[in-house]
Amino acid sequence: MKLEKFYENPETLHVGCEENRAYFIPFSDTETALSRVRERSDRFRLLNGDWKFKYYKSVYDCPDDWSTIAFDTIPVPSNWQMHGYDRHQYTNTRYPFPYDPPYVPSENPCGAYEYEFYFSHNGDEQYLNFEGVDSCFYVWVNGEFAGYSQVSHSTSEFKITDKLKDGKNVLRVLVLKWCDGSYLEDQDKFRMSGIFRDVYILSRPKEHIRDFFIKTKTDGTVTVSIDGPSAKVRLLDKMTEIASAEGNDITLRIENPVLWNAEEPYLYTMIIECCGEVIVQRIGLREIEVKDGVVYLNGSKVRMRGANRHDSDPVTGYVISYEQALKDLRLMKEANMNAIRTSHYPNAPWFTELCDEAGFYVIAESDIEGHGCVPIYGGSAEKTFGMNAQNPIFYDAILDRIQRSVIRDKNRTCVLLWSLGNETGYGPSFENALKWLKSYDDTRLTHYESSINETGGHKNDTSLLDVYSTMYASPEWIDEFLSNPDNKKPYMQCEYVHAMGNGPGSIEDYTALMDKYDKFFAGFVWEWCDHAIYMGEENGRKKYFYGGDFGEFPHDGNFCMDGIVYPDRTPHTGYYEFKQDLRPVRAKYADGRLELESRLDFADASELVKITVQPYIDGVPAAEPEEIRYSLAPRGKTLVDAAMPMPANSEVNADIMVKYYLKKDNMLVSAGHELGFDFVTVKRGKKAPETYVHGNVSCSETETEAVIAGDNFEYTYNKLTGTFDSLRVNGEEIIKMPLEWNIWRAPTDNDMYIRREWENAGFDRAYSRAYKTEAAHEGGKVVVKTELGICAVYIQRIATVTVEWTVYGDGKISVTGRCERNETVPFLPRFGLRTRVERAFDEVEYYGYGPNESYTDKKQASYKAVFNAAVGDMHEDYVKPQENGSHCGCSRMTLSGGGRKIKVTGDEFSFNVSEYTQEELASKQHNFELEKCGDTVLCIDFKHSGIGSASCGPELKESARVEQAFGFDAEISIK
Repeated sequence: MKLEKFYENPETLHVGCEENRAYFIPFSDTETALSRVRERSDRFRLLNGDWKFKYYKSVYDCPDDWSTIAFDTIPVPSNWQMHGYDRHQYTNTRYPFPYDPPYVPSENPCGAYEYEFYFSHNGDEQYLNFEGVDSCFYVWVNGEFAGYSQVSHSTSEFKITDKLKDGKNVLRVLVLKWCDGSYLEDQDKFRMSGIFRDVYILSRPKEHIRDFFIKTKTDGTVTVSIDGPSAKVRLLDKMTEIASAEGNDITLRIENPVLWNAEEPYLYTMIIECCGEVIVQRIGLREIEVKDGVVYLNGSKVRMRGANRHDSDPVTGYVISYEQALKDLRLMKEANMNAIRTSHYPNAPWFTELCDEAGFYVIAESDIEGHGCVPIYGGSAEKTFGMNAQNPIFYDAILDRIQRSVIRDKNRTCVLLWSLGNETGYGPSFENALKWLKSYDDTRLTHYESSINETGGHKNDTSLLDVYSTMYASPEWIDEFLSNPDNKKPYMQCEYVHAMGNGPGSIEDYTALMDKYDKFFAGFVWEWCDHAIYMGEENGRKKYFYGGDFGEFPHDGNFCMDGIVYPDRTPHTGYYEFKQDLRPVRAKYADGRLELESRLDFADASELVKITVQPYIDGVPAAEPEEIRYSLAPRGKTLVDAAMPMPANSEVNADIMVKYYLKKDNMLVSAGHELGFDFVTVKRGKKAPETYVHGNVSCSETETEAVIAGDNFEYTYNKLTGTFDSLRVNGEEIIKMPLEWNIWRAPTDNDMYIRREWENAGFDRAYSRAYKTEAAHEGGKVVVKTELGICAVYIQRIATVTVEWTVYGDGKISVTGRCERNETVPFLPRFGLRTRVERAFDEVEYYGYGPNESYTDKKQASYKAVFNAAVGDMHEDYVKPQENGSHCGCSRMTLSGGGRKIKVTGDEFSFNVSEYTQEELASKQHNFELEKCGDTVLCIDFKHSGIGSASCGPELKESARVEQAFGFDAEISIK
């Protein structure tokens, strides 16, 4: 098709577009306008629906005469890749085309859209709006060119009055997959194309309000600057008018104003009337400022904790409905989040209206990312990160994208920070944009993480950035940074605790630093949801595809599967970890009293949070929960009585379960929702001594094995491997493979970098080799002592183990020993024992951290008590299989089935029971490919390394590694 190549001309970003303005929908009457349902406005005509559509592999293949096109149909909004056209591609940083700005491939796929509608002139002006089109598009109305635009996630508005005719009209839109703007849209996501947000026509009087800007102060002052004819502005508190004025520059005052914050998002209603139109805006009164490096909202210190959120759905792609957005916000609110970063582009314009109502602080980010400058040949973060930011051909485009974001969302109360974009380096383009931004809006703070990177010899001027931001910094780095008095600005982690797969771990380490430093005011988990494409079902599971599954190049595999909820929004266990870390109240116990500490910034906790307490004895509830009465100021502390009757038995453990519930309904969550808990220790009892039965037990040896037998058991010990090859009880074999030493785990996503070191060191193929074994009969028991090594082919000894097994007359096995890792190899994934038993062993009871999977650095959402579960229910079904479902901190575990029991007791061991072997989990790329082994796999771990967030963050902290030499002991009973 013959086109002017606006799509490769950075000097022509938009043709025929109206000036940027705030988002609003005009109505014709006040009653309907107060509903704020735009579809009810007679001035709003939605053009969504089935459109004619034709896909072409190249824009050159599209004919000039569209009457010759044999159209298909496609829903609008949608992405054409979600409907069988083109193919999916996921890439994180690498551009999916050559880096050759402003040019894009000549084989540039496109979609030809056609829509017919009827219209009758009524004397009003008609404005055609596209809220989101990827990547650029040309528009014709009745064959007449109406305009061109780009910036995928922003609204483009065209005045088309003189192009419409009475009767049938034909709207044609040509959407190109790539344009020069694509160099600034290199966000970490599936790359999709098409008209993916709403399309509509606004009918407006010849004279009308073009734009307006609302600003508020905490003293009750509300100003409105109107671009257009003089208007009447009224302010309502609920449905009562409290102030009004007329003009273009209006000041209203509210007596005794109720201020807006995320905990209590109180909103007033503003009605703007002009020239037969009624515009309704919900506004909150708030002010954000920085004093001495600390962020204050409405004069109070504020903490923002939330998620980076993409528009992503496994079925609809970029298309997110009102209901889908509400589901996300509800889950976030249920997890105690109070903030969202719109990574890395503006959401649909109504999204921030929801955040106003629901109570979320929003960092509104412009549609800018140019991370692909780093992986070019010879590139690096130090050398080429800022190539786009420092390239004059992109100066106008970067300013345009920031302006479109700011101007559109400027009247949203929830927006507290403007973020200039993401991972595009820094340079004059952003410095110039900041000058415009600060002159345009002085009511919000400014943010841009990439300003910390200096490249290309440019000396960054960050004087107009209000906060200092990093990604994935370690707690140690943050502590050192914030303790330096030369660092004056407030600090935030715009991305942290990378939530890929089984993770994240160690969230609480960052929270401790937020408690320590008031300057550390915000942290946003990366990220909200896993990105994937739903491909039906297989083997009873939803079939999700990620990068590489479509044969695309380049791709970044499952790096898009890094959310705290699955693609369908089922929470990961990491979701519950983050929720627990954000609980609104925390409790400690001392001397019969609970010390409660509020994590809220504005509300008295007693107004929002119901608290109950319940005693536990030895991990089991000892009474019904009781509600406590309290008063707790924001960020305050208080003491409440929490005495509980103490059993005389000195061996029992006593704890109190303190639970927090939402006290009253809010917009998204119903009263009674559990907000978190604290399981506080009252008393730790002395461990009861193990009872051992000395009796008729024998031991017969050969050069390779020792057979230990009693009245109803016979165990065969392999003297060459230091393992039990057979455990027979009442003539029946209990184990289906040797009780072998095990150091391997199916690598988690957070193990992706250390995995190579582990495999190079032979951990995945390690086995035990005994050097010396001695067996002796000692008065009613048999003691077997072994020195062994953990070895792998062509690798030096991985670890040295000394172990002593004692078998008693009743068949109980006691094991004690010591493990010392060879310091030349990496830390161990785990160390313990593994075997397989009949699948009939299906029920497990344990006294340890549950009910969620738990690890040494990922157990906030668990507590140490007695739990029961079926083996199949203990599997966490990550889309990419990996280690999952373990439980740490256990003192006992019983696996039972078919009338038999295997009981393990010890001190702080971890265990895992599964229908899958670790080899199966490690070898498969998708959960729907997994095959059950037919047995129950039992792992008893004396040590198990933590989870961390090293997939995109600091290495696993040393205290969570199996690294230092350690002793171990446990008892195993089989009945």
